[in-house]
Amino acid sequence: MILASPFRVFFLSLALWAVIGVLLWMPQIMGLWQLPLALDPLAWHRHEMLFGFLSPAIAGFLLTAVCVWTDTERLHGSPLLALSLVWLAGRLLMLLGAGLSDVLVIAVNLLFLPLVMLDAGWRIWRARQKRHVIVLVAVDAIWLAQAAFLLLNPVTAVPAALVGAASLMLVIGGRITPAFSAGWMRMHGGDPSQIRIYPWLETVTVGSLLALFALTLIGAGSVWIIAVALLAALASGGRLLAWRGWLVRAEPLLWILHVSLLWIPIALLLLAGAEAGWWPATVWYHALGIGAMGGLILGVISRVSLGHAGRPLVLPQGMVAAFVLIHAGALVRVITALGGLPWQAGVSATALLWTFAFVLFLWRYAFILTTPRADGKPG
Repeated sequence: MILASPFRVFFLSLALWAVIGVLLWMPQIMGLWQLPLALDPLAWHRHEMLFGFLSPAIAGFLLTAVCVWTDTERLHGSPLLALSLVWLAGRLLMLLGAGLSDVLVIAVNLLFLPLVMLDAGWRIWRARQKRHVIVLVAVDAIWLAQAAFLLLNPVTAVPAALVGAASLMLVIGGRITPAFSAGWMRMHGGDPSQIRIYPWLETVTVGSLLALFALTLIGAGSVWIIAVALLAALASGGRLLAWRGWLVRAEPLLWILHVSLLWIPIALLLLAGAEAGWWPATVWYHALGIGAMGGLILGVISRVSLGHAGRPLVLPQGMVAAFVLIHAGALVRVITALGGLPWQAGVSATALLWTFAFVLFLWRYAFILTTPRADGKPG
């Protein structure tokens, strides 16, 4: 059943890796054990939290959604198993790959996202749906950052990877968040016209993020990065204001999207401050990586899993706590990076908050992801 649709296997995989990856990382930094990692411990942690965790989220969402967009048969069965094994092989090689060929480790880890883009791109091309190409562009940006991480310099590739992830979140978030919010308001007697979308603001938001991606990837000067980061923060923040997220605060499946996306302009402002030398880069890294990426992924997989499993969009008990925990973890980690908490205490607290959030997801969603659709339909 887990191979009936991409969201099942990949959402379950990313949640398991969110927990396992952190539980393996914490003893490493505390000196309790040393695993035969393919990279040095810090680079391994960054790669796995950026690409090992993000990639199945992309695959689960995109390969499920693109079948709806293009009215094509879902990827399932043996081809889906093969794709998921490529992702798993990447995790095992990174975890246990010390002494193995660098070519093998890198090649396997750089294979997954192109396979995802190939499947999604073929469907989009056949359906002549050009509006979805921007999604593939954002995914390609993430893959380019991963290639730079593994082939060039993991330190300088981290900002590009995070900005690439923000670009994808703004593209996907810009499609689902206002649409879902307007639909909820319509169903509950509100005025959906209050939620506004300005095409020019959408263009500036995504365009400035992609420009910022290019600047961070090539290591442009701080002045350029600061200017574009401020523009992107202003545009993405203005877009959120136009969506009026406070109007849907009664629905956790919606406010989690708005709050998570709010971390993106916050992180961009923190990026500008880091480039100006006001605080360490790790401040904006974790604002974006935990608050935006972790929060949005948790919110999206919670909703998509219900909808595509044929279940009512009613958040299972305990998941509000998971949403609060993930954002509390982001706040604690940002405060720690700013020096407001002792490093070990702050990092340990963040790890616990993050882990509990995804354990709650696994507790409430493992059954949903591994059993047939409630409405009897395939998938």
